[in-house]
Amino acid sequence: MNIDWGNLPFGYFKTDYNVRSVCRDGEWGELEISSSEYVNLHIAATTLHYGQGAFEGMKVFRGVDGKARLFRWEENGKRLQRSADGIMMAPVPLDLFHKAITTVTQLNKKYIPPYGTGASLYLRPVLFGSGAQVGVKPAREYMLIIFVTPVGPYFKEGFKPVLIQLVRDYDRAAPQGTGHIKVGGNYAASLRPADRAHKEGFSSVLFLDSKENKYIDEAGPANFFGIKGNTYVTPDSNTILPSITNMCLRQLAKDMGMKVEQRHVPVQELEEFDEVGACGTAAVISPIGKIHDRKTGKVYEYCKNGKAGSVSERLYRKLTAIQYGEEPDPYGWTEVVEGA
Repeated sequence: MNIDWGNLPFGYFKTDYNVRSVCRDGEWGELEISSSEYVNLHIAATTLHYGQGAFEGMKVFRGVDGKARLFRWEENGKRLQRSADGIMMAPVPLDLFHKAITTVTQLNKKYIPPYGTGASLYLRPVLFGSGAQVGVKPAREYMLIIFVTPVGPYFKEGFKPVLIQLVRDYDRAAPQGTGHIKVGGNYAASLRPADRAHKEGFSSVLFLDSKENKYIDEAGPANFFGIKGNTYVTPDSNTILPSITNMCLRQLAKDMGMKVEQRHVPVQELEEFDEVGACGTAAVISPIGKIHDRKTGKVYEYCKNGKAGSVSERLYRKLTAIQYGEEPDPYGWTEVVEGA
């Protein structure tokens, strides 16, 4: 196996095994190990017709001590349960979820990137309606699959300022829809504006709320945050996916003596921030250098020296140091995977 760990993209890379479990009539079956990258699916499966599908993204890190660490797996398990409840799927019990993620990590341990490469092992749990229905109703059968792939940074720039396009002519999610859960439809709705932004030279898009179109919502595939003096500000909305990374950053900011505000953030407030960024499992923190309002042409500029802001960098370094075991984990966020 010859992998250039330091130059891995954020994408799919074939590994040896995935794990699966099927729920029929409310009862989850035993965990199965598979080496196939494919799944046989009924042509009337509800995931194909009615969008019964949700997923998670999480990482395993090879630490400075050589140990493999899961990061906040229980929060991912609970969020998958909330997503399942939101679109009437069978929730995955946390004990089954834990067994599945540890098993798939152990089976694919040779794909956990070495410490110091900046790469990690990405776990993708996906839950979907595999049972057949033709009328619009929930399935009676669901499948959980967890596969893994080694990945590099989500944004090719890494921890360097990126260019973001603010869009007003597309909505990511409906005001009382599924924006707060991690389901495929939210991402389908973001594909066209994101593709357009990429073609126009931007790394990602920044959405406004879909009800009033005047508050900051999601930063494409990640949460948005801003730094104003000694205050960490992040939007509060029922159309935003609660980011586990954002949850961690808020805790770290508090412990660094910062004030933390989770509230509506008017788009005009972009002028008042010293630093802004996008945060999530895939990117951790991606500092934002410029935000370009596609409709008005207004440009909000940060990181004028081409470098990330000092607060964003401190938060990034602190969080990744915990993930890689470089510093103590006083929060109990990490769990060593024995045998990996």
